[in-house]
Amino acid sequence: MTVSYVVSGFAVGLLVGLTGVGGGSLMTPLLTLLFGIHPSVAVGTDLAFASATKTAGTFAHRFKGTVRWDIVKRLCLGALPAAVVTTLLLKHFGAVSESISIFIRYSIAISVFLTVIALLFKGKLQAWLNANPDQQLQGTELTRATIIAGAVLGTLVTVSSIGAGAVGATLLVLLYPRLTPAEIAGTDIAYAVPLTAIAAFGHWWLGSIDWALLGALLLGSVPGITIGSLAARAVPEKFLRGLLAITLTSVALKLVW
Repeated sequence: MTVSYVVSGFAVGLLVGLTGVGGGSLMTPLLTLLFGIHPSVAVGTDLAFASATKTAGTFAHRFKGTVRWDIVKRLCLGALPAAVVTTLLLKHFGAVSESISIFIRYSIAISVFLTVIALLFKGKLQAWLNANPDQQLQGTELTRATIIAGAVLGTLVTVSSIGAGAVGATLLVLLYPRLTPAEIAGTDIAYAVPLTAIAAFGHWWLGSIDWALLGALLLGSVPGITIGSLAARAVPEKFLRGLLAITLTSVALKLVW
């Protein structure tokens, strides 16, 4: 079974490297559906996995100067308290109970659907906002909306481990359409580091992290992400995103039915 986890980590890492989509939307459903891992353990382990991988990504983006730290601060003001509150609620209601397991399963499905929408419509949303600058938020309204977006993402990520990648990037496009693609990626990864770390710590406290599973996934994902990143330019982006959208839609439907 360990070999299967390593291979799965490699496959997810390869797709993340090729498409740039967060591994949570792929890894958590994979662990739940293919290996029968309890939803709470799948979420907790994936959060620890994401925290480790996103930390490395943040250093790279910081070196390139593509992180907007002012936006990271606003997102964290909403996301980090939301992650703590959500963890306490999971503790109160029982993170490994059957009812919470069903709730997490449906939360994963909803998060995957949101990721598909983000994949398909992010470019169109950005183009529309750039063509209609009067529709863009400014000043205090923008700050408030960013904090609220952070709170929504903090709750979503803590419950399902999904949302910090494609969904978070799409929200950044909606709120800050003038950011370059590199700044969107760097800012999205940077705020997700403390968020996934706090959420992962919460799941460790809840006892829902499988450390042996985490090690096997990391062992496979590092070479997978490297190879995927190197091969990304050779594969048409539209083809990859379309294939990924179809795959994720199938996963979400399987989770629901």
